[in-house]
Amino acid sequence: MRVAENINAALHTVLAGDERAYLIGEDLLDPYGGAFKVAKGLSTAFPDRVLSTPISESAITGIAAGLALAGDTAIVEYMFADFLTLGLDPLVNFAAKSVSMYGERLPMRLIVRCPSGGGRGYGPTHSQTLTKHLIGVPGLSLYEMTPFRDAAEVFAEMLALARPCVFIEDKILYTRRMHAVPAPFSVGVRDGVAHVGTGERPAVVVVAPGGMAERALTALRTLLIEDEIAGLLVVPSRLYPVSLDLPPGVPVVVAEDGTAGGTWGAEVARHVAAPVTLVHAADTVVPAAPHLERQVLVSAGSIYDALVRTVRG
Repeated sequence: MRVAENINAALHTVLAGDERAYLIGEDLLDPYGGAFKVAKGLSTAFPDRVLSTPISESAITGIAAGLALAGDTAIVEYMFADFLTLGLDPLVNFAAKSVSMYGERLPMRLIVRCPSGGGRGYGPTHSQTLTKHLIGVPGLSLYEMTPFRDAAEVFAEMLALARPCVFIEDKILYTRRMHAVPAPFSVGVRDGVAHVGTGERPAVVVVAPGGMAERALTALRTLLIEDEIAGLLVVPSRLYPVSLDLPPGVPVVVAEDGTAGGTWGAEVARHVAAPVTLVHAADTVVPAAPHLERQVLVSAGSIYDALVRTVRG
């Protein structure tokens, strides 16, 4: 199953299992099914609860937050995570605060889905990774799609929290296969965190969100083949709050596609009792030209270089 199909199946499960669940966003209705076809078929199956809206992320998020406040379940699909900035006011100043500002714990079942990141040549305003801007917001949890964990499990976990969640979906993942890892690696998942390794004790650990997993594994495979050094990839589905169980005393490389400064990687480093190296995108906008985009975004090569510097001191 491809990642996009896995998310589609998870959305179907939520809508089928909860008559008060809604999916809201732009151009969701069939036959279009959303910008990346993740919502394909859902408006046909649930015509009264899959709602296409005008182009206004602020309004979409506000409507969804109102539904959640009234006890419904609301899932928002943005076309691109870049437009999250337009939805921050209802998300941060209303939805996240509503969990606790009325004098008692109020359930808010709200998920905002954000197709994120570059690698597709979409240019500066449709290729950003804005994850770091969501770290540390009271009442808000942050997740990212990973190819190593079924999206239905993640959706169930987010809804069980009964607090607003942002779900990052790296666009390059949509066509990738679920649970696929190259030999000689194997994957195991415990407590929502995937551990991908060779079974040997690792000399270095890479912590990365799901969209970075393929590049990180390519770097680790190169390190194993060319340098005969075993590493471990750790991919959490929940990015914030941070909760990681890493091998003690092993140096850590955190790879993410956002720019430096106040990053998720820095938050991970705060929880790790080991030397940490941060790998991030260049401090510039993301170009549309493929050869320039490759220079800006984190690559398997830049992760490999960081791994070599880390293990060789």
